[in-house]
Amino acid sequence: MNEDVTVEVVTDLARPEDVLPTVLHLLPLEKKPFFPGQVLPIILDSRRWGKTLKAIQKSGHRVVGVSFTDGIRPEAVEKKDFRKMGTVCKIHQMEKHDDQYHVVLAGMQRFQIDKWVSDKRPFTAQVSYFPELNPKPTTELKAYTTAIVNIIKELLPLNPMYGEELKMYLNYFGTGEPSRLADFGASLTTANAVEMQEILEAVELLPRMEKTLVLLQKEVEVARAQTEIRQHIEGEITQHQRELFLREQLKFIQKELGISKDDRESEIDTLLDKLDGCVIPEHAQKRMNEELEKMSVLERGSPEYTVTRNYLDWLTSVPWGKNSEDSLDLEKAASVLDKDHEGLKDVKERILEFIGVGKMKGEISGSIMLLVGPPGVGKTSLGRSVANALGRKFYRFSLGGMRNEAEIKGHRRTYIGAMPGKFIQALRECETANPVIMLDEIDKMGASFQGDPGSALLEVLDPEQNKDFLDHYLDVRVDLSKVLFICTANQLDTIPAPLLDRMETIRLSGYLAAEKVSIGRKHLLGRQLKRAGLKQRGQLRIDTEAIRRIVDEYAREAGVRKLEKMLGTIARKAVMKVLKGEELPIHVKQNELEEYLGKPAFSDDDRITGIGVVTGLAWTAMGGATLDIEATKSHTFSRGFKLTGQLGDVMKESAEIAYSFVLGNAERFCVDQSFFEDAMVHLHVPAGATPKDGPSAGITMTSALISLATGQTVNNSLAMTGEISLTGQVLPVGGIKEKVIAARRMNIKTLILPKANKGDFEELPQYIVKGVKAHFVADYEEVFSHIFTHS
Repeated sequence: MNEDVTVEVVTDLARPEDVLPTVLHLLPLEKKPFFPGQVLPIILDSRRWGKTLKAIQKSGHRVVGVSFTDGIRPEAVEKKDFRKMGTVCKIHQMEKHDDQYHVVLAGMQRFQIDKWVSDKRPFTAQVSYFPELNPKPTTELKAYTTAIVNIIKELLPLNPMYGEELKMYLNYFGTGEPSRLADFGASLTTANAVEMQEILEAVELLPRMEKTLVLLQKEVEVARAQTEIRQHIEGEITQHQRELFLREQLKFIQKELGISKDDRESEIDTLLDKLDGCVIPEHAQKRMNEELEKMSVLERGSPEYTVTRNYLDWLTSVPWGKNSEDSLDLEKAASVLDKDHEGLKDVKERILEFIGVGKMKGEISGSIMLLVGPPGVGKTSLGRSVANALGRKFYRFSLGGMRNEAEIKGHRRTYIGAMPGKFIQALRECETANPVIMLDEIDKMGASFQGDPGSALLEVLDPEQNKDFLDHYLDVRVDLSKVLFICTANQLDTIPAPLLDRMETIRLSGYLAAEKVSIGRKHLLGRQLKRAGLKQRGQLRIDTEAIRRIVDEYAREAGVRKLEKMLGTIARKAVMKVLKGEELPIHVKQNELEEYLGKPAFSDDDRITGIGVVTGLAWTAMGGATLDIEATKSHTFSRGFKLTGQLGDVMKESAEIAYSFVLGNAERFCVDQSFFEDAMVHLHVPAGATPKDGPSAGITMTSALISLATGQTVNNSLAMTGEISLTGQVLPVGGIKEKVIAARRMNIKTLILPKANKGDFEELPQYIVKGVKAHFVADYEEVFSHIFTHS
């Protein structure tokens, strides 16, 4: 039952809003709470809330309670979703449109749900009210009121919407009603629903005004940020519109003066500007004029225009006739080479000879050099040094794994994404017609159904043909005769013979131990210290003897890459010590290397010695190497000859020849013929995982078999190389320089070499052959006399 009660007020006469029912019908608010003194339009579904609204109309007082439901939609709301504190409202207007009620509510005062009367639609509850009284003025209240008014004043210029809402508020209330002012201030903000509900539930006036002040201050900060963003965007738009307007004015003025150019003409001018200083051949100029004429009539949006534009961009990027001036100062060139590389005296001399010929002629014409050597000996960096010595631009690309000839000669323009080949790209990047172009790893090219790059290089690397090099994309002949080509390879076997015939081969055989120590001190150590962030003198010192031990026991390869890795390992471990606060500088001595690098990978004690063991010399793509060839008698059950060590066909034939030669000449070499009658002889070449081939181990295998049969040992400070024939002749072999360096690396100073290779040995630089004693032999009897002299 709805019983009316009178709420106590300060006036003598009761106003209509002072007389409110103790039992209210409730409506949900989905998005945010509603404050007293505000006007709120809501829309309700007539099927779910029609009974509630009709019940309110029948009650006669047209009063309803609204309460926030934490985002629950009105059609799904239940009793538990209503907040206990809400606002009692007067229904000013209610109209039905189709299936919806449009209701306008005016907030009167706060209420609190005390007890539910109906927990289903229509929801009704017994409530108690909190009248909006006019409190007694105090200094604190006045201060809060003034603060709220001042902040609202700050908001007004930031957003025009605030001004409209303030006008509506002042039509009904004034600043002398602090309770209404606090609620109005909270309603101005964009605070979330939970914060607004806290304001509604703050019945005490001063705490409510304090919370309102906090929300208003946040709103001012947000509004200022929005204003700054809006002004920034408007400024950019205004600037853009201004530039657009000025650009249109400029076009109009140029048109009136007869000097206007459209975008197509501007692009053509840009292309032609790139040709300043170029000497364009007649055939290239003719093609260029044809393409420019085509471009001038095509629509800018057509695909053909883009294709033509890209083609002309490449064609005008070629440095037609632009040559950089060569530096032909031999002393400067020698200084550059010595600064960048240690040793390699013969290679440097050959490069200086090449520059000297150019100086004599007055120019260095295109040439093709091939640097062959094991990894890590400085082939690529040597090419860069040549470019620096000549003062030319340098361009490098790797041919390793290349299988498509279009990489060399370009794609035809009919393909989407077509581009010129690497050589035209090199000319464009270097901006000169005479750069130094390095073709790295030329021995590792491939071939596939897409073409054979090796065959495509024949035209490029032929001095008689490359002056009219034809790229498939440009389809215009380009002069490459001024380009200096430097190729690198680890071995010659995989380079096609016609291609090899066009290049001048310069061999880099590897470094001696002393050279590697010098390279480590002068070049590699400083580079590794810089990479590790260390200062050479102030934080890390490595003794020269320590570097020498690294070369001897950790990095015996022909190049210096392993040595650089070892120095890098020391630098990294030194960094850890520096970070741990150890005393500086960190001094690495010879006897401390195992702490940094672990156990040595090589040792002289690892050399194989004994009966049937002879040291041979071999050439590999990694440089020269020593091979300890072993021969032993496995058993006497049957006669035979067994070979192991992953030997190639040529090496197997050499072993068969050596076995036959020893059997046929046993008496000459003091061998008991009965030894082989029932012996299974096993000949092995260690490092079985490494493939081996070639004839140069012939005399070494023969010596191992004789040592086995006679029971005599061969001094392991001696090494030999040479091919043997069935008649005992010692035939010449290749790679003498690499083999001599390998022997010196192993501290072997006595060599037996074929007599036919005497000239190769004598041509070696003095610093390589110094301290090496070589015996040149033409027949195996001479080998036997040197090995078994004291037998």
